[in-house]
Amino acid sequence: MLEKINTGDVLFLDIETVPQQPAFNDLPENLQNLWDKKSNYFREKEQSAADAYPRAAIYAEFGKIICISAGFVYTRQEIKTFRVKSFYSHDEKQLLENFYHLLLSFFRKNKNAQLCAHNGKEFDFPYIARRMLVNGIKLPKVLDVAGQKPWEVPFLDTLELWRFGDYKNYTSLLLLATIMDIPTPKDDMDGSQVADVYYREKDMKRIARYCEKDALTVAQLFCRYKGEPLIEDVEQAE
Repeated sequence: MLEKINTGDVLFLDIETVPQQPAFNDLPENLQNLWDKKSNYFREKEQSAADAYPRAAIYAEFGKIICISAGFVYTRQEIKTFRVKSFYSHDEKQLLENFYHLLLSFFRKNKNAQLCAHNGKEFDFPYIARRMLVNGIKLPKVLDVAGQKPWEVPFLDTLELWRFGDYKNYTSLLLLATIMDIPTPKDDMDGSQVADVYYREKDMKRIARYCEKDALTVAQLFCRYKGEPLIEDVEQAE
């Protein structure tokens, strides 16, 4: 299947999410009650709803997107280049509207365009779609996949591609990059620290840099899957 896909037709992305409020007690009372019910299914016996609140970031009903980094691969002066752009803001609606326009532009220019993320089918793509609906944004065609046949959905997932039909476990992007000998910059943070960097340090650019590195690593992993040379350069889009 992969041999039929032109890498240049793929928009690689990664998202960063945080709980909607800095702490459980900052939520309105009705949402506190709803989170209590939701988290009751997975939190430990000794944990309270407040203790489990950091996990709210992974649920679109209780979290929000603060950054989306997206890029595509092209060759510039015989150098394989990743052109990436990050959308980050405290205003989630504005961030999503800006990303919406990028999607429209990319899919208009590339008739065989597809989206690709690591665990994208389970997390990134539905999360973006749900938060667009919450913010009153009409879904772009690429995300409006209800009722479509599996082969009609323009989604690629580097985790699914690695599974080869095996759904027993999760394999992280970092682990795959390591065993595939894909160079990954040593970061000063990991995913578990994003909420603290956002709410305490308010350092959006640091989060965007982290997000961009993951988007690049997804693209590099896809190149490995296709047996293509790795990306040599990164270019920031305006």
